Amino acid sequence: MNDLESWLSDPAVISRKSASELVFEELRNLILSGQFAAGSKLPSEAKLAGKYGVSRPIVREALRSLQILGLTETRTGSGTYVLAGGGDGDISYGDYSARDLMEARPYVEVSAAGWAALRRTDDELSRLLRLCDRMEQEENTEAWVRLDSDFHGLIAEASKNAVFRDIVDDVREAMAQQSGLLTALGPRRQESNGEHRAIVDAIRKGSDVEAQAAMELHLKKVEAAVSRIIGAEPR
Repeated sequence: MNDLESWLSDPAVISRKSASELVFEELRNLILSGQFAAGSKLPSEAKLAGKYGVSRPIVREALRSLQILGLTETRTGSGTYVLAGGGDGDISYGDYSARDLMEARPYVEVSAAGWAALRRTDDELSRLLRLCDRMEQEENTEAWVRLDSDFHGLIAEASKNAVFRDIVDDVREAMAQQSGLLTALGPRRQESNGEHRAIVDAIRKGSDVEAQAAMELHLKKVEAAVSRIIGAEPR
C-alpha cells in the first residue's frame, strides 16, 4: 500500500456542520505542507467523500474553493491537480486579491450606505426589501450570490453618487466570487441575511449613522470569514 492509499484508508470524522470548510481546510493544509506535491493529482470526489464520510457535493464545494485560492486546477475529464507555487494563501479574483477588495470596500460601501439612507427613493427601498426577502428564502447558493451582488449594487445606486456606483459595479464580479466562496464553506449566507436586513432597516429609517455602522459591521464579518479561510489574521 502506497502513502496515498494508506491516507485514504484512514477514516476521517467530519462534523456535518460546515463540513465543506473542514474538508477544505485539511486538503489545503496537506497541499501547503507538501504531502500533496505540486503537479500531483488529488483523489477523486468519490474517494474523498468516502474518506470523510460526506457527500460528493460537499467535496465538490471544497475542491472549488481550493481552485479559487489558486492551489489547484480542475482539468475536464482528468481530475483535480495541485498547482506549482500555488500556496501564497491569498485569494485572487481576476485583477483583485482578497486583500485589495477588503481594504477598499469599507471606504466605498460604508459611505454609500450612509448616503443611501439619506437619498434613497421609495422604489429603491422597496427593491432592497424585496432582495432581503428573496435572499432569506433562496436555498440555491449561486442564485443567492447573484442576489447578494444585486443588493450591494443597489445600495451604491441609491447613494446617488456616481463614483460609488461605478466602483461597486467594477468590482461586482470579484465580490460575487468572494461571496460564493464564503457561502460554500460556512454559515455566512444566514449571517449575511441578518446583516443585510439590519442595513436596510437603517436605510428605511433614514439614519445615515446606523446605516454606516451596519455596513461596517457586515464588512468586518466578511473580512473575518475570509481571513479564517485563507489562514490569516483579520486586521
